[in-house]
Amino acid sequence: MEIFEMEPRLFISSFACVVCLCCFAARAQEARLEKVKDIVVYSDDRFYSAFPSVVLRADGELLLAFRRAPERRYLGESGSNHTDPNSYLVLVRSKDNGETWTPEPELIFAHPFGGSQDPCMTQLRDGTIVCSSYGWALLRGGVAEKVPDTLRHGDFVFMGGYLMRSTDGGNSWQGPILPPPVPDSVTQTVFREPCPAYNRGPMCEGRDGTLYWAVASQSRLQPRLTEVHLMASTDGGLSWEYRTVVARDDTASFNETALYETPNGDLVAFMRTADFNDHTAIARSTDGGKSFEPWMDAGFQGHPHCATALSDGRVLLVCGYRHEPFGIRARVLDPECRDIGQSEELVLCDDGGNGDIGYPWVTPLADGNYLVVYYFNKENGTRHIAGTILSVKQ
Repeated sequence: MEIFEMEPRLFISSFACVVCLCCFAARAQEARLEKVKDIVVYSDDRFYSAFPSVVLRADGELLLAFRRAPERRYLGESGSNHTDPNSYLVLVRSKDNGETWTPEPELIFAHPFGGSQDPCMTQLRDGTIVCSSYGWALLRGGVAEKVPDTLRHGDFVFMGGYLMRSTDGGNSWQGPILPPPVPDSVTQTVFREPCPAYNRGPMCEGRDGTLYWAVASQSRLQPRLTEVHLMASTDGGLSWEYRTVVARDDTASFNETALYETPNGDLVAFMRTADFNDHTAIARSTDGGKSFEPWMDAGFQGHPHCATALSDGRVLLVCGYRHEPFGIRARVLDPECRDIGQSEELVLCDDGGNGDIGYPWVTPLADGNYLVVYYFNKENGTRHIAGTILSVKQ
């Protein structure tokens, strides 16, 4: 087992030094994050499995969704990549805190026009699961080059975002639901229509029941420049309205974003960047998502992110690390997420085969531990879904 020591925080009271010392001792006792073990959730050398998300059901069952596509090397091709016409959204389940998982994935959705990416599940307080995704359509014979004013990845043309919903624990899914485009987005879809909002990352259900979603939008295609904006839903993801810009810049791009609501009601956005030395950026709203303060450089590399509250109120933030040594990293923040610049970096694993890894998602477990899931490879081998179980010692 690996034991990580985290810096305690001491809140000094001028009128009660004894209480202060007791609080320090209690905090110091809590400040031990222990790595229990690494696990493999799903691995099949015929498939390229990536981009997981995971939720804990009220009965203790875990649902883990991921994107599964054919492993093109298995079929004799030179390699696989992140766009494939046969990439589908699937899920597996665990009823024993991640020790074992159902061996055959269940289908969430197969898009009729192309491959889907990054099934991002958010579970609402009423048990509804909202799963966001986006897709790429393959156009052969040079047709992709003729599609104007949109995003392209080789012969793949962007289809924009969509959402699926389940009200029965992932046994059935309704959708796809097409969210509205971000105002002033310059991107059209393969269908030559305004691009529905999209992004990778966890949504956040606010204390008033509003569902917040940080979405990406292209403000410029050549050279590409991406912003992050806030969408909101008051009916559990069935319909959406635009709220405000989260982060924009003249040179740095912002995209994959995790949202987290603090005890004081602040919305904190942890954002992946481009053209910014791979640094994490953060932005904060103190008025319920009506506006965001200017974005800030968090001062460290890593992407994308996911955050969850620990049992003592602090926040566990996880991210992928696509630099040598390749792996998964984490930080523990104060409950309001204001000490991110001073937080200690924790290495959960550092034995990845290359930069094609990461995209972690974190959830509490029914037994009080925490599970961080991600996609991984060793020595450029099979892309598979893996995880790390963590324990916070009191």
